[in-house]
Amino acid sequence: MKFTRAAIVLLALLSAAFSAMSQNYPTRSIKLIVPFAAGGPTDTIARIVGERMGRTLGQQVVVENITGAGGSIAVSKLVQSAPDGYTVGIGHIGTHVIVEAIQPVQFDVLKDLAPVGMLCTNPQLLIAKNATPAKNLKEFLDYVKANENKVAAGTGGAGTPAHLSAVYLQQKTGAKFEIVHYRGAAPATQDVIAGNIDMNFDQAANSIPQYKAGKVKAFAVTAPKRLAAAPDVPTVDEAGLPGFYMSVWHGLWAPRATPAAIVSRLNAAMSEALADPAVRKRLEELGQDIVPPEQQTAAALGAHHKAEIEKWWPPIKTAGIKAN
Repeated sequence: MKFTRAAIVLLALLSAAFSAMSQNYPTRSIKLIVPFAAGGPTDTIARIVGERMGRTLGQQVVVENITGAGGSIAVSKLVQSAPDGYTVGIGHIGTHVIVEAIQPVQFDVLKDLAPVGMLCTNPQLLIAKNATPAKNLKEFLDYVKANENKVAAGTGGAGTPAHLSAVYLQQKTGAKFEIVHYRGAAPATQDVIAGNIDMNFDQAANSIPQYKAGKVKAFAVTAPKRLAAAPDVPTVDEAGLPGFYMSVWHGLWAPRATPAAIVSRLNAAMSEALADPAVRKRLEELGQDIVPPEQQTAAALGAHHKAEIEKWWPPIKTAGIKAN
């Protein structure tokens, strides 16, 4: 392809403009789009990390909650924003992996976003009602298979991580059970506590207090290592479901074509926030596991994001999971 002299000059001017913009960045406040309502776990994480990032960047990070359609409205808003570093977004496996597989969207999460970095993860616990006779995961799966289609698993709604985990369990083990959708994870867990349903996959941050209070049984954590907050709960590997990992991980993204220097600046501010003892304490109190520095890079988030799509889209499509 041949470029005219005017095109070459224009490209040079644009390059110089982006370079100058990157060097001076930021000169005003930064918007952080949250795809859920204020007060939820994602919003809380965003506000904790965003406030600390703002101190490093010298500009306020302002949270904007954009809800609806499982987070796809917020992702679409980010995709359409100017790639200048003044609009970034937070999301997790639900908004950046599951949503695109279960409903029509006008974006490609891998092509239309620039990864900034991964923040933290929160695995699930497979919990069951106390009346369940099983003492461990193997006995529980035997119980489920012996009571085919009589056992019910709750979820926080169609297309949620809990729904995906339940479907994945069916596919991995051949167990057949009913999947019941609730309007959120909290009522599903409450029905496990009440004994109205048999089990569910719940974020560790939500289910550990219930388990410690003796309100539910916990058979496994969907992670490769045990949780410090519940060290007696075995991993799925130890319990007999090797590799059955599901984590509600959070990351930051910018619009595609955001200059690399700006992405690097954002990532540095994010990493500095995650190294702050006060931030770490607050996130850990929320049940979040802060990822190690080598997993906080933009490249690491990009690789993890791609791997999660490759892992979860096939079972989603096989099961025909669709949004409500």
